Amino acid sequence: MPVTDEAIDKIKGMIISGELAPGDRLPKEADLAGRLGLSRSSLREAVKALCLIRVLDVRQGDGTYVTSLEPKLLLDAMTFVVDFHRDDTVLDFLAVRRILEPAATAMAALRMTEADIAELATLLDDLDESPTVEALVANDLEFHRRIALGSGNPVLCSLIDSLSGPTTRARIWRAVTQEGAVAKTREQHRAIYEAIAAKEPELARSWATVHVAGVEQWLRIALGGANGEADPAAVG
Repeated sequence: MPVTDEAIDKIKGMIISGELAPGDRLPKEADLAGRLGLSRSSLREAVKALCLIRVLDVRQGDGTYVTSLEPKLLLDAMTFVVDFHRDDTVLDFLAVRRILEPAATAMAALRMTEADIAELATLLDDLDESPTVEALVANDLEFHRRIALGSGNPVLCSLIDSLSGPTTRARIWRAVTQEGAVAKTREQHRAIYEAIAAKEPELARSWATVHVAGVEQWLRIALGGANGEADPAAVG
């Protein structure tokens, strides 16, 4: 195992064991390096790496601290990686959305408060009859974000949120090029909302599956996925 990886592993072990808790300050570099049997340079590299993935936070002139370790914070690193996706992987991201979003929607049907549901209805009503593509996509993203929040699971919510970026351009492309896409999106959003409002988790799950799978199927056809002649540049 490379020395830096060993150093990362040892610091991680201290956090997992509870020896270092969220918000704790790490011992001084020299003391920690001696305690873990590491060189100061390898410890320094390990700290840098753990800062990048938001496990540690270096405060200039104060020291190095364990972060809150909240799911959203830790999953920011995944969002950073996702931002570098290739256009030919958009279908893969949509496939993951098709697995996660129906589950979140079913959970939201059981957990969203009446106030949350009322805000969801307002969001649907705020969209004009003939919205611009930008307004439609913004409304779509917010609609799904609120449902993910309504699931009550911050990890699931963060995962879904991180998948929004790679699929946004596909949503825009569909709205621009597919006849009836706007009306279909509105209709399916309304059906998802009504299932959530009725506290029908399986119905909500079904409509969410239909909604995401519809975008995935359209994109697969548009990219020529059936015959392997996809043109990734078209999504860009």
